[in-house]
Amino acid sequence: MVRLNEIRIGEVAVDLPPATDAGLIFIGTICTPWTDRLACPRQGRLDGPVCRLEIAEPFVAALAGLEQYAEVEVLYWLDRSRRDLVLQSPQRDGTVRGAFSLRSPVRPNPIGTARTRLVDIVGATVRVQGLDCLDGTPLIDLKPDRSTFTPLAPPQPGDFETGPA
Repeated sequence: MVRLNEIRIGEVAVDLPPATDAGLIFIGTICTPWTDRLACPRQGRLDGPVCRLEIAEPFVAALAGLEQYAEVEVLYWLDRSRRDLVLQSPQRDGTVRGAFSLRSPVRPNPIGTARTRLVDIVGATVRVQGLDCLDGTPLIDLKPDRSTFTPLAPPQPGDFETGPA
């Protein structure tokens, strides 16, 4: 199965172009109970195990104000995922789908995202529920959940633009 790096019937792997530096800076490390891909949940649950986000200096100050949100979007780098499969067979039946139509960790840029429930923030540690990644996963970013966040800055003209679907 793909989670152990084999290719299923109908799946397609491609040669990747040379990597370029996107300028990502990992802001910390995620601590979860899962050390094995086969034990890791496919989707996080808001009532799942409490996990820790260990924020590195100098980013601890960026946590100010985050405690006012019940839910936080967590973005992380799935550093142990393969990146070369463009067609995948998640049901293992030979039927394939494009990587961009799946939430699979196997993708050209293995960025994971999870909507999590904020448990608490103590110093440089943020505790959340709802993750679906391995212990030691690099943390990219944190954002208030978009459905409860209201921009604090004054509106801009584009904020009111609408158009055809």
